Amino acid sequence: MSTGKLTEREANSYSPLTLAFLGDSVYDTLIREYLLLMANMPVAKLHSAKIKLVCAEFQSKAYELISEKLTEHELAVLKRGRNATGNTVPKHADAAEYRRATALECLFGYLYITGENKRIRELFDFIINSDLNNNEQIGV
Repeated sequence: MSTGKLTEREANSYSPLTLAFLGDSVYDTLIREYLLLMANMPVAKLHSAKIKLVCAEFQSKAYELISEKLTEHELAVLKRGRNATGNTVPKHADAAEYRRATALECLFGYLYITGENKRIRELFDFIINSDLNNNEQIGV
C-alpha cells in the first residue's frame, strides 16, 4: 500500500462517493481541531458544536460559498461529487443539501489524496472565517 499522494489521473479513477468517504474524515478532523483550538471546553460541548458545522445544511452553504473560489478542475471535482448517485438522504436534510454536502466532502477527499494540504487549509479557513460560521450559535 502506497502512502504517497496520487496523481490527478489516479485520483480521478476513484468514485466521487469514495472520495467523499475520505473527505468526510478530513473535514471532520479540521472542524474538531478548529473547535479544540477555539476553546477548552467539555467534550459534550465540543461535540454539540461540531455537529452544527459538519451537518449537511452547513456543508451545503459552504459548497455555495467556495464554488466561486475554485479552479476549473476543483469545480469539476465538486460537481462530480454533487452528481454522484447512491446517496441515502438523512431525515434532517433535503436531497439537494445532502448532495452539495457530499460534493464538498468529495473535493476535500480529492485534495487530500492528491497531497493538496495547503489548498485544503485555504478553503477550510475561507469557510470557517466566513459569515456562515457564527461562533455564538455553535457555543464557542
